[in-house]
Amino acid sequence: MGAVAGRALRRVMLPHYRMDDLLAVLQWENPGALRDERPFEKLIGLTCKYFNGRHADFSEMNCELPPQGSFAGKVLRACRSIPYGRTQSYGELARRIGQPGSARAVGAAMGRNPIPLVIPCHRVIGSDGRMGGFSAPGGVELKRRMLAMERSCQGGQ
Repeated sequence: MGAVAGRALRRVMLPHYRMDDLLAVLQWENPGALRDERPFEKLIGLTCKYFNGRHADFSEMNCELPPQGSFAGKVLRACRSIPYGRTQSYGELARRIGQPGSARAVGAAMGRNPIPLVIPCHRVIGSDGRMGGFSAPGGVELKRRMLAMERSCQGGQ
């Protein structure tokens, strides 16, 4: 389920919520929003494909990101380029954006990622291989399963 601004995706909620809870959260975040699934047909198809264990490429989804020069904008853009089935540490991501030593801030930005799957924050892990956090329902166990699923179907696009 998601929310759009103009033609850009603004918010994605992973499909592990109950539908009434999901609608309530989206309505609270976007007062006056109308329910219309047409703008999300591609996202829904990709999400179903993904959670059915098949390679799904979300890179073509148009999404609204924080300004390019902002810390969060840099982090989310860098995260978006982590390849399917691969991981990168919070520290590596911090170095990629030219902010070495800001691994914790990268983790905080990942925790506020409004567009999971499209911005694959589940691919960011600790430098020691630990999963770190994951704010979606199912938490770290869901993150672990998503990464295992990606690795198992990697190349079988």
